[in-house]
Amino acid sequence: MYQRDSTKRVGESTAWYSSFRQFRAAYLNYLKGNDWCLSPEQSIALDTENMTEPKQLLVRTTTARNNVTALPHGMSLLDIRSSFSPPPPNPLSTLMPIRRASSPLTESMKSFELHSLPNFTILSALIPSNEVIMSAVKQVFALGFPWQTLDPFLFCVYHKDDFPAGNGHSGPAVSLAGRNIGQDFNMIDGWNMYHGDTVPGFPAHPHRGFETITVVNEGLVDHADSLGAAGRYGGGDTQWMTAGKGVQHSEMFPLTKTDEPNPMVMFQIWLNLPAKNKMVEPHFGMLWSEDIPMVEVNDAQGRLTTLKAVAGVFQGHIPPAPPPQSWAADAGNDVAVWNIKMSAQGTFELPAAAAGLNRVLYFYRGDQASVDGQILTPKQGAQLQSDVAVTLTAGSEACEFLVLQGRPIGEPVVQHGPFVMNTDQEIHQAFADYRRTQFGGWPWADSDQVHKDTKGRFAKHADGRIERKP
Repeated sequence: MYQRDSTKRVGESTAWYSSFRQFRAAYLNYLKGNDWCLSPEQSIALDTENMTEPKQLLVRTTTARNNVTALPHGMSLLDIRSSFSPPPPNPLSTLMPIRRASSPLTESMKSFELHSLPNFTILSALIPSNEVIMSAVKQVFALGFPWQTLDPFLFCVYHKDDFPAGNGHSGPAVSLAGRNIGQDFNMIDGWNMYHGDTVPGFPAHPHRGFETITVVNEGLVDHADSLGAAGRYGGGDTQWMTAGKGVQHSEMFPLTKTDEPNPMVMFQIWLNLPAKNKMVEPHFGMLWSEDIPMVEVNDAQGRLTTLKAVAGVFQGHIPPAPPPQSWAADAGNDVAVWNIKMSAQGTFELPAAAAGLNRVLYFYRGDQASVDGQILTPKQGAQLQSDVAVTLTAGSEACEFLVLQGRPIGEPVVQHGPFVMNTDQEIHQAFADYRRTQFGGWPWADSDQVHKDTKGRFAKHADGRIERKP
């Protein structure tokens, strides 16, 4: 708990944090912006070294110069901006270590020199001896196309297409002149035809050795595959397909509304399969929006965060089961696919998970967000420490994130186009098998199959079972 020093001085300004974790995150974020300060890793080592009992830490900055403060063994003096928002009128200098950060840390580094601090700050902290001080943000990176992923994930693409009104035949009611039909990825007028000729989408193509997870928040997708399975889904639904030993499928985006635009927002995620499951039988499954948990959490100010749990239990809310041979089917692999939407200026804690997982946060909508004190701007991602809880804070606009988490499979990955195996020889065999068998052939009239006469959402499974939704 943080308590204010009872002494009141003219010009005093005190920064308050609700928890040691929040204080630590703010401090580490401040250090990252000053390359001559102690690095976060070095400050962590100094903070935690030889702490055998709780100790009181007093942080104090004054306008005096050349004031050297000695610290107890194993503690560092933490200087935090007196106010983060809005910032002080003049940039606040920090406590500069007598030795540069590049120098080895020694016991002699118990003194720091103050330089030109315009404000006076007092902050007392009682730090439990068992508190592990670490930054949950391991690295921040710019999002490419596709988004960067970590094992067990292979691929992630965020599609946001502002499709126009339809022409009554599932295609756009506008000219396609100027587009590179068959390979249209230039976002002309805010949308793509992708590999489609007359209907946007991805006509028939093969896969082997992994799974596709297609999360559709807005718009519709028409699915058809070489197993004879088919479906139309969207508006919050997810399709989860295990390619296994090989399958062809198509994913077309029918523009069913002829009197208004047909916006689409979706994620296409590839989840790897371990070697033992790369040649399992293909599986087509639907996770309907009605069955996917939408967990609502309010912060202390009543600002709402909604988490959509496509995979991975969250606060006791259990999503539909993944396919039986999926890496996600084993709860011990802690696979999570979470879509998070936060109200402007809201806060939300992403809970700690098991150690040793790959956990990545993708920030794709909003003006800015804070991740444990680390500022992110749109189209940035952050690799997170999986066993440390993370506080997210939205900026002045609503923010949206995707979280991909899982235990690494830890096997060699060899990918060539739509095939993902463990060796080059297995890739060559995949091409040979596809040329020979077409993975069962294509039982549909068109490679860009669209279910034009369908009303509502549906799934037709390979065994003939049919599901229908409004």
